Amino acid sequence: MIDNSKPILAITQGDPAGIGPEIIIKALSLKETYQKCNPIVTGDALVMEYYIKLLGSSLKVHAVSNVKDAIFELGTIDVYDLKCINIEEFQTGKVSSQAGNAAFQAVKTAIELAMRDEVDGTVTAPLNKEALNLAGHHFDGHTEIYAHFTSTKKYAMLLADDFLRVIHVSTHVSLRKACDLVKKERIIDVAELIIDACHQFGIKNPKIGIAGLNPHASDGGLFGDEEAREIAPAVQALISKGYDVQGPVPPDTLFAKAKCGKFDGCVAMYHDQGHIPFKVVGFNWDKETGEMSAAKGVNITLGLPIIRVSVDHGTAFDVAGKGVASPEAMLLSIDYATKMAIQRKASREK
Repeated sequence: MIDNSKPILAITQGDPAGIGPEIIIKALSLKETYQKCNPIVTGDALVMEYYIKLLGSSLKVHAVSNVKDAIFELGTIDVYDLKCINIEEFQTGKVSSQAGNAAFQAVKTAIELAMRDEVDGTVTAPLNKEALNLAGHHFDGHTEIYAHFTSTKKYAMLLADDFLRVIHVSTHVSLRKACDLVKKERIIDVAELIIDACHQFGIKNPKIGIAGLNPHASDGGLFGDEEAREIAPAVQALISKGYDVQGPVPPDTLFAKAKCGKFDGCVAMYHDQGHIPFKVVGFNWDKETGEMSAAKGVNITLGLPIIRVSVDHGTAFDVAGKGVASPEAMLLSIDYATKMAIQRKASREK
């Protein structure tokens, strides 16, 4: 019997030539996943069957064309079947327009289901940007697809893992342009987004660290003036609103402090400033094989009218189909999406 008290999560298949289907199968083979949510995969049923056979799994696929037809039972993977892969031409570990289109259609469908309230949240497996663009879908990534199809103007990327939570003032732009995008109002907007997210995670009074842009946060103007012109005024405006924020904090110390729990969230000024410390903490590589042994951490798009949580790693074409991909980040993504969906439902019922 279906437990309707648990949130329904649409999990996108990702690029089928990557590790997305594999980590989904591993995550959905666990009892703990079904204890917290009702998962349904948006993608191709034949692809899921292909990987189940490849992994030697005993799981079954239940293909549906309506969420209402899902059974949400451990041992069976419900797939919202989009029938967008010619399995005869399919290859693992290869960039292709067919796989890029399949990944796009899976994401678009999950968004549509969430916008119609047929699911309570979405979780995305990794896609490949080259394949996506080969298929004619010219987006920089998941974040931009979600923003486009939900008509969202103010949004930001949040990376989360244990104590380290990082949001970005800018993401997929050149470093030169990123410096120009460090503006007071944008900093205030993303800081308020991460504060709201912390509330959704159960942190009542989050302490937020705002990074500087320049080395040593400019050292009083010796290495730039963005701190004095844009960042410090943003910090003062946030403090005046009653938020517990500190900054600009030199970026080479901010993330080390956050990792140890001094800050509940960090505002990074650009993509690599936030991604590098996050991935140093969450990504583990096997010294002997040279391959990734584990990848923790999730990517959450804030500011959307729907919930979107993603693994914070790529398609890993080099290990796709080998059965060695870790589902750790997928499990963490499902956990975050579940918590956010429950919190959102509780807020709506107040």
